[in-house]
Amino acid sequence: MPLDATSGLLLEFKSINTYYGDLHVLKDVNYEIRHGEIVSLLGGNACGKSTTMKTIMGVVRPRTGTVIFDGQPIEKLSTSERVRRGIAPVLEARRLFPRMTVFENLEMGAFMRKKGAEFAQDLERVYELFPRVKERRSQVAGTLSGGEQQMVAIGRALMARPRLICMDEPSMGLSPLYVEQVFDIIQTINKQGTSIFMVEQNASMALSIAHRAYVLQTGVVVLSGTAAELREDKNIREAYLGELQVPGAKAEAEAK
Repeated sequence: MPLDATSGLLLEFKSINTYYGDLHVLKDVNYEIRHGEIVSLLGGNACGKSTTMKTIMGVVRPRTGTVIFDGQPIEKLSTSERVRRGIAPVLEARRLFPRMTVFENLEMGAFMRKKGAEFAQDLERVYELFPRVKERRSQVAGTLSGGEQQMVAIGRALMARPRLICMDEPSMGLSPLYVEQVFDIIQTINKQGTSIFMVEQNASMALSIAHRAYVLQTGVVVLSGTAAELREDKNIREAYLGELQVPGAKAEAEAK
């Protein structure tokens, strides 16, 4: 269900231009994520989706433009400071610490916080959302299935008590059953008060749970609107609700 358009802005991209050397990846990009929203970023391989997430987290710095979080510019802040301020990533391909236990991976999500009653509360919340994670808490993370690892990755992000979770391809490599479970959990987390910005190639699933969406093609936002509007758009249905072929993708493949 779409949120009120007057809801306060949580994250903004203002005329962001991001480069890898001479390769211009994000081209005068503007995004808005409001408090309480799920916003999906759609597009094909090498269109700049993952670069968007890296720019939000400070892994890549924009050459020009401003990234604003909760009313304050953050493009010059470190990644750890961004996490401290309330942004948590769920990385592409999970990126767990494979030789550490599930519990130890969850602990890493709270590395900016002191352990105490709040840590225990957050851990219990993760276990309630993901009973399988609780069952596997003493297991080495690298031995989990892909779906179980994704649950741990989302749980690790929640341990930071974020206001915004940035998810990079949460359905990647998952079986259809796990894809449905993960998207159900994303909706639950959002209903509990956390905003979600989600990069996703599975356009149909992404638009089924999002409030709004942007479509990125070769670093340019070519379409935006409510998820319902994009689902009904003929051009979207033909070009994006399936495998997207992006002109120039080969030239930018290394940039993703």
